[in-house]
Amino acid sequence: MLVNLNDLLPQAAAAAYSVPCFSIFGFEDAKAVVEAAETVNKPVILSCNKDMVDFYGVETVAAMLLNGVHNSSVPVCLHLDHTYDEAIVFRALKAGFSSVMFDGSQLPLVENIARTRVVADVAHALGASVEGEIGSVPYNEGRDHIKTIDTRPADAVRFARESGADCMAVSVGNIHRMTEPSCIIDFGLLEQIATKVSLPLVIHGATGIRDADMKKLKKSRVAKFNIGTCLRQALWHNLREQMNNEPHKFDRIYFMKKAMPFVTEEAIRNFELLS
Repeated sequence: MLVNLNDLLPQAAAAAYSVPCFSIFGFEDAKAVVEAAETVNKPVILSCNKDMVDFYGVETVAAMLLNGVHNSSVPVCLHLDHTYDEAIVFRALKAGFSSVMFDGSQLPLVENIARTRVVADVAHALGASVEGEIGSVPYNEGRDHIKTIDTRPADAVRFARESGADCMAVSVGNIHRMTEPSCIIDFGLLEQIATKVSLPLVIHGATGIRDADMKKLKKSRVAKFNIGTCLRQALWHNLREQMNNEPHKFDRIYFMKKAMPFVTEEAIRNFELLS
């Protein structure tokens, strides 16, 4: 069933668990993630990343995924990840996304708030939710233009009060696209933010965070973890191995069916970690 972030995150923020938000790159990994959610009987967020949207087009992505989302036995939020262009956000909402992230993290605070507010007004009128970002979570590789800016508690307070966003991504030492868990989380900074704002908090770059820190973070007001790189590793390491083992085979679906269970397994591991 299709839900938005407001159906999932306020409860998680007030409790000692978080909802996994899996960054997907195609139909097969989306299907594997939903199967994992159904296996553990927990809600999930499917996050359509910028690379996927740029390649397929946002309308095609929605058409590709919504049937499976609606027919899932668990709540599924179809979420548009980091998007800097309101036009794409509005197209996604029209196409049926139940949640969007307008990423104004590279903008001056006042502009970030104003543009997020416009997106929030439209999204809420359509029954969708909105994520924003304060500070700027850097990338380990790619997207070199993205800044590294820790979230200032005073900025977080103002953004939460004025932007209309339903949840807030923060930068507290987390890094996108890490291949090993080696980030140093500033729990003191996170606590300063969490005690000053009532919005559910979001951590991007979860693959780079140690399990012990994930368990500690889930007990805070962090309600949503964005998880992507470990799923890509699970899919493509195993897909490569399967293809090398059977070089005479060349059918795409044949190999995807062999690799998808590894994605499901990795998703289940993250569900258990965040429960």
